[in-house]
Order: sequence, then structure tokens, then C-alpha cells
Amino acid sequence: MSGQGAPGTASGSVRLDVWIWAVRLLKTRAAATAACRGGHVKLNGQAAKASQPVRVGDEVRVRIAGFDRVVGVQQLLAKRVGAAIAVDAYDDRSPARPTAIDAAQVPRRDKGSGRPSSRERREIDRLRGRID
Repeated sequence: MSGQGAPGTASGSVRLDVWIWAVRLLKTRAAATAACRGGHVKLNGQAAKASQPVRVGDEVRVRIAGFDRVVGVQQLLAKRVGAAIAVDAYDDRSPARPTAIDAAQVPRRDKGSGRPSSRERREIDRLRGRID
């Protein structure tokens, strides 16, 4: 039986889902695998399968709660580690999340006001850019 010395050093790569789980981007390995299967994970700009190998220097983009988390691989980890160690395994390149004020408010109708009239519907369409 061949031993694996330090995590990820035997072959120079680790499975993508294992690495995402090990550096604590997602809570479980099953969630990491599901994110890969659902197309929420990209490796170097390409859609990635859970079994794809990750190497030092790769860029991993994970869609979490509607926002992209972009990280560069600094260190390979095959086992889940503490949060302090996990932070050293990647460099965070994620764009800043918009604040609640910056996020566009979706216009809402008062509850019980019924369907919009034809005139209101045309105004809504104009507002959304559907009609000139």
C-alpha cells in the first residue's frame, strides 16, 4: 500500500471538491461535489467536474449564495484543516459584495392591490426596458 506523505504532495494535485471542502469554502464535501455538478464551480475559467485535479497557481471560482468567491490556490490540502491554516492555503481575489443600499430595490406592489392595469403594466415594461 503506497502512503501519501504530506497532503497533496504525492501527485502534485488534489481533487477539486476535496480542496474546496478542505479550505472551508463549503461546509461539506457533498456540498462541494453538488456545486461542481451544478455548474457553480469554475477552474481557471472553465466549468469543472468534482474529480478535476487542482494544482498550485490555479484559480477557483465558486458561486455561493448568489455571489462569486474567487480564490487562487496557494497550497494543496487533502484533509480538512482549521480555519487559521485554511486561510493560508488560498489568496482571496473575490470582488467586494454590494451593500444593501447599492443593491437595486425591486419595485413591489402593495399586497391586495390586485393585478396591474394596462397602463401600469406598460409603465412597468418601460421601466424594465422591454418597451421603447
